[in-house]
Amino acid sequence: MTNKIFIFMALFLCAVTSRAEDGSSLWLRWQNVGKAKIELKGVKDGVAVARKELSAGYCGKSAVLRIDKTMADDDGFAIEERDGRLTITARRTSGLIYGAYEALRHQALGMPLDMESHPRFAIRMLNHWDNLDGSIERGYAGNSVWKWEQMTNTSTTDRRRLPAAQAALMDRIIQYARANASVGINATVLNNVNASPQMLSSAYINKVRWMADVLRPYNIRVYLSVNFATPMKLGGLATADPLDPQVGEWWRTKVAEIYRVIPDFGGFLVKANSEGQPGPGDYGRSHAEGANMLAEALDPFGGKVVWRSFVYGANHKGEDRVKQAVSEFEPCDGKFRSNVILQSKNGPLDFQPREPYAPIFDRMKRTPQMAELQITQEYLGHSRHLVYLAPMWKEFFSFVSPDRLQGVAGVTNIGDDTNWCGHHFAQANWYAFGRLAWNPELTSEEIAREWLCLTFSSDAAFVDTMTGVMMRSREACVDYMMPLGLHHIFKFDHHYGPEPDGFKAEYPLEWCPVYYHRADSVGVGFDRTVATGSGATRQYRKPYASQYENIKTCPEEYLLWFHHVAWNHRMKSGLTLWQELCRHYQHGVDEVDRMVMTWRRMRPYVDDRRWQEVDDRLAHQAENAREWRDVCLGYFEGFARKNK
Repeated sequence: MTNKIFIFMALFLCAVTSRAEDGSSLWLRWQNVGKAKIELKGVKDGVAVARKELSAGYCGKSAVLRIDKTMADDDGFAIEERDGRLTITARRTSGLIYGAYEALRHQALGMPLDMESHPRFAIRMLNHWDNLDGSIERGYAGNSVWKWEQMTNTSTTDRRRLPAAQAALMDRIIQYARANASVGINATVLNNVNASPQMLSSAYINKVRWMADVLRPYNIRVYLSVNFATPMKLGGLATADPLDPQVGEWWRTKVAEIYRVIPDFGGFLVKANSEGQPGPGDYGRSHAEGANMLAEALDPFGGKVVWRSFVYGANHKGEDRVKQAVSEFEPCDGKFRSNVILQSKNGPLDFQPREPYAPIFDRMKRTPQMAELQITQEYLGHSRHLVYLAPMWKEFFSFVSPDRLQGVAGVTNIGDDTNWCGHHFAQANWYAFGRLAWNPELTSEEIAREWLCLTFSSDAAFVDTMTGVMMRSREACVDYMMPLGLHHIFKFDHHYGPEPDGFKAEYPLEWCPVYYHRADSVGVGFDRTVATGSGATRQYRKPYASQYENIKTCPEEYLLWFHHVAWNHRMKSGLTLWQELCRHYQHGVDEVDRMVMTWRRMRPYVDDRRWQEVDDRLAHQAENAREWRDVCLGYFEGFARKNK
């Protein structure tokens, strides 16, 4: 490490410890330590952010921002430093922005400023499930950061001319934009997939314009979730049938209105014919016909339709829920317009602590696809549990090659809590999503180390220890919640806490935990084999189809996902299934106890406020882990005892 880096880290640590720490700065803690001069070569505009960040944060004498049209036509960049002079080269101005943030990250981490980097995915998107009333579906860090009621229809982004509340809102959104740009995120969907038709009213379009103007300098393109029935709810039409000429015309007019004020608008995200949302199926039309109607309206402006495959219970009622996405969409493969992208969750069910990968990624061979990952911890302890999700996403990419995807989307964990994510360690999942969206070859451990150094402390004793905690946290969560392939045994609606006996006659059966574990006196687990079960294994490509089909070759982490297994079935450890289940639940509890004790040894490395807030949540997590163990084993023992 050079003397310059030692000096920078001293200034950095001094700046962090000299003020009360509340977590609001995220991992962006390098500002206002340098006075570098910035030189532009071949650049006219679009780099104000890069200039500002480097002039404040770079410790060298000067930095050059340079456009090179011979480089690959993407958001990539090259960085080189010679004698205190930094040069960042890119084909696009967006690459200069990302290069500036990468240079500052490398400087803060003491890494060489000599590299070239290009994003693996063209679309690196956040999905906000924020509602217009300020609430967030599946949000656990307060209300929405957007504060629609505080926005005016003004187009100004001059902070000095704004009312105090709107100026404060702008500051918050700029910090949001900085955080996203620093990890390469380039798109955001502002509102819930269960969308309000009012989102496309002229009043809200003008508010979205203001948002887009604030985010644009950070190369973040705005998308909106839309309600398929908006022409009826907002436009007064009698139908939303995608083949009705009036409906198509309504959408073309509305899209033109949007692009008049937001010329770089990204497009629409659509949840259709799922969980009560309207869609083309209401009129006997296919998903392709519905998506193509919207795509035709967006195409002249370069906009895209991102169409979600999360559907069940509409046209395939009674079929195993994990099969329905393939059943619904495979007949449409190759029938979508070129500006339609199918967005599918990483697993075939619903963001469980562990799922096999979704076979729709195998089956849709002629349709562009995106993966939808959940950053917010809907099924992983909300913002109350420390669960580092990068290992889960890396697991997914080990089955689904990034080369088969046009992009990735992450359902955000961002709210208006001071620290953004509720749990200080939940910030790591936002950071990790962005880093993997740029480069899915990074390891989970690399990302954890980066985040810990940038957010808390670069002391090796702290970083080494807490990296281990983070790396073990997801597996611990699986163990104390749903080991060996158990799934969806949460309490109804809010999905926090265990309810393996959950059944409500008034609910669809596929919402009930008993539907998924199918425990009886013989055994437990969902039989999805072709031979005796639902046949879900047939949807997978080779060799996974045959591997999952056979109980002898099925990986034990997916065993109860694909098989109904006898309580006395002998596991690879030599234990029976029941004994192995008990062992996993206890291991999960023990691991959280170790996390608590480890964190308490970290007190010398962390400021008092953040240490205490994390400690409180870890203590709560330990209580929850015991509840999961006791409730689940207590319930399943009633069945297992009968088999003894």
